[in-house]
Amino acid sequence: MSEQKQQNTLNSFFTEEYDRLKSYVRSKIEDSAERDAEDIIQDVALKLITRPGSYTSISNLAGFVYNALRNKIVDGLRTKKVKSSVDDESEERLTNFMDLIYGRSDNAYSDEMKRALLQSIKTLKPHYQEVIMAIDFEGYSYSELAHDTNTPEGTLMSRRHRALSLLHKQLKKTKELENDELF
Repeated sequence: MSEQKQQNTLNSFFTEEYDRLKSYVRSKIEDSAERDAEDIIQDVALKLITRPGSYTSISNLAGFVYNALRNKIVDGLRTKKVKSSVDDESEERLTNFMDLIYGRSDNAYSDEMKRALLQSIKTLKPHYQEVIMAIDFEGYSYSELAHDTNTPEGTLMSRRHRALSLLHKQLKKTKELENDELF
């Protein structure tokens, strides 16, 4: 079967089965927001369509696609397990994280600074939150997180560096205001 014919077969399958695929994905995920189900389907479709020849030996296309969707959902659930509530983190980890942002050890961070940090983390983009929570609060290594999220280690390091930079900028103003109040 030629590549073009295989792509046409895949395109036809996804077009004809889209509503059933969406129902299947929704039935498997807790957060049944329509966008999430569609994102999962589109990710699987994109991977199949952009990898020419990778599906030449597939005899049961529907079974293969449903299995790929199930695997993508499981991967997503694993990723969500990495996330945890910032509010539940220990005081020591929070202080250590503040040390990382400010580059010094100062155990005298005010409660206001700690609250500002927690709030700032919550305002980060989800992929930044995920890497900060996993690496800095849950003790994951980059290689463990890369394996669990199927994201390259370099990308995770980049995201963490960017997140730390954003947090530093957000907290700089709070720290300056706090210092002004002391004098």
